Amino acid sequence: MRSLSLHDTVRSVLRAGSVPALLLAATAAAASGSGAHAADGPTAALGTPSAVGPEFQYLGTDDRPHGFTAPKGCLAAKGGGGRAVTNRTRGPVALYREPGCAGSPVQVLAPGAVTPVRPYFASARFGTTG
Repeated sequence: MRSLSLHDTVRSVLRAGSVPALLLAATAAAASGSGAHAADGPTAALGTPSAVGPEFQYLGTDDRPHGFTAPKGCLAAKGGGGRAVTNRTRGPVALYREPGCAGSPVQVLAPGAVTPVRPYFASARFGTTG
């Protein structure tokens, strides 16, 4: 049996107890390159190879997984963006506290980033450098 290893960021979020284990399993799988996403359902989160899901995924402040497939421009974070975020797009994503991508970004995620976001974000601009 193969030993499971969690990414350090995922491990620290798990210790904090702020993200459901199902989404953590999905973000860990995404970080390892297996392609699984929590938004695909429980089977996909367990690593079903045929799983296809959103390129940008986050756990909202409503404790539900949300995602965007082929996102472009500025999009609203339905459910209140927060907690764990996975950016599987080909470009950077800037996260904003204000709707409509107003103000300065609170965080810019590089392609492939899997990270917690605190306390929340209301919108995201895709394909930006900040």
